[in-house]
Amino acid sequence: MGAALNTASAMTAYVLSDRGSWISFRNRSVMLVNPDKHPSVKKEAGQAFVDWLISPEGEAAIVGYKIDGQQLFFPNADKKGS
Repeated sequence: MGAALNTASAMTAYVLSDRGSWISFRNRSVMLVNPDKHPSVKKEAGQAFVDWLISPEGEAAIVGYKIDGQQLFFPNADKKGS
């Protein structure tokens, strides 16, 4: 997973990651692409995804993602907005 995170970072691309790899990668949250650097980015669509991802519905989808009955991901959105 670390290699995928590094590749996505180098390519300014997206990747979905497990929490452990993300934490060890030393990043802390979902990030939007900077529209000042990438004017063709779909900023509103990206923000809608971020908003959904940290919403109760998004977190429920994260919690509900299981393989063989085992939960793989654990949401940890900062509810304080800090």
